[in-house]
Amino acid sequence: MEAWNEERYRAAGLSLNFAQNNVSYSRRGVLRGMHFQSPNAQGKLVCVLSGVVFDAVVDVRLGSPTWGQWYGCEISVENRRQIWVPEGFAHGFLVMSEDAVVHYSCTSPYHAGSDRTLAWDDPVVGINWPRKPEAMSPKDANAPGLRELSSRELPIFHERRRTE
Repeated sequence: MEAWNEERYRAAGLSLNFAQNNVSYSRRGVLRGMHFQSPNAQGKLVCVLSGVVFDAVVDVRLGSPTWGQWYGCEISVENRRQIWVPEGFAHGFLVMSEDAVVHYSCTSPYHAGSDRTLAWDDPVVGINWPRKPEAMSPKDANAPGLRELSSRELPIFHERRRTE
């Protein structure tokens, strides 16, 4: 599997520099997320090295026309899908297989003081998880909903202008 090809991604509109790579291992039913950083936002390119996960992203940027909307899909070694998590989006996944190894390349380093969490089951967002999680960290289990996060905790939407 080709996890990164600068020329191919640039042609698709993503000109990226990665500052950090992370790998996580989790067992079936574990939910990780929904995580984001604000300030010091991270973009993440996510793929699965073994197993299967349902991966979800939520736009949490204040002022965004897609604020609170989510997207999710199954990613695995077999389907070779990747998911791009833009800066200002919360990200999480639920392990669907016996276990899973997830790799993500980040556009900026982890910054503990900017670490934020959104409730995985926030009814305002309404992520349609394929099944109920069996385990998660206390941080993820007790995360606030989108409307409970203060404006100081959320990234701000900045409309990008096309230059040609």
